[in-house]
Amino acid sequence: MLIDFHAHAFPDNLAPNIIPRLAKKAGGIATYTNGGITDTAAKMQGWGVDRFVLLNIATNVKQQTNVNNFAIAQNTDNVISFGSVHPDSPGALDELERIAGAGLLGVKFHPEYQDFRIDDKKVYPLYEKCRSLGLVMVFHAGSDLGFSRPPAAPPAAVGKVLRAFPDAKMVMAHLGGCLLWDEVESHVAGCAGYIDTSFTFGRISAEQATRIIKKHGADRVLFGSDCPWESPADTFAFIDSLKLTDDEKDKIFSKNALELLGI
Repeated sequence: MLIDFHAHAFPDNLAPNIIPRLAKKAGGIATYTNGGITDTAAKMQGWGVDRFVLLNIATNVKQQTNVNNFAIAQNTDNVISFGSVHPDSPGALDELERIAGAGLLGVKFHPEYQDFRIDDKKVYPLYEKCRSLGLVMVFHAGSDLGFSRPPAAPPAAVGKVLRAFPDAKMVMAHLGGCLLWDEVESHVAGCAGYIDTSFTFGRISAEQATRIIKKHGADRVLFGSDCPWESPADTFAFIDSLKLTDDEKDKIFSKNALELLGI
């Protein structure tokens, strides 16, 4: 079984406007779907992905309700849809209750697009609420091609948050710090929590990826692609090429996700 723990898609009618704009913001990055939920689900099946986690992001306070309505509508057996809350929303805690009550298993936080520092104490009540509700939290971690400013979730801050919430269900994307993997080895690898493999194909050496996975523990690493910005087939081939045992790969490709999600 293959579970992609890190994918993005939008309503079919909105994707043609959203995807080109995001791709341009990230320097003209390639895309592997048209960004719509229908095309994404079909291509995931073609890539051999059995189930994928759909990560939705409320990039402003006004979007929060509509983003979560979409997330709830997409939540099916094959699509494990996560909600989102904006840290500046006065109703964020109540919205987390609604997300959990609707049967969603987690939420996505993106410090860059939501404009907050990952270790800012003002957002800790949201983390604590997610912890108490049993919601999985997925964070963008490290740099983002769409932003030139210093990252809002650098590895040192990521490690600080993981140490502050050791029993929470936290997933730090991009092996714990996109494009900042030397710092990941020092500050994130080996901490509590999970990391995923998204946006790593062609961007990190096999040797360093293996070191990070081994140090962090393969039982706390999740397969993820960051589709549509990376192909799950490419990510799979990269992770499969690493010097890991078959058991470690099985955990990364699906077993860890099933355990974390309680499926």
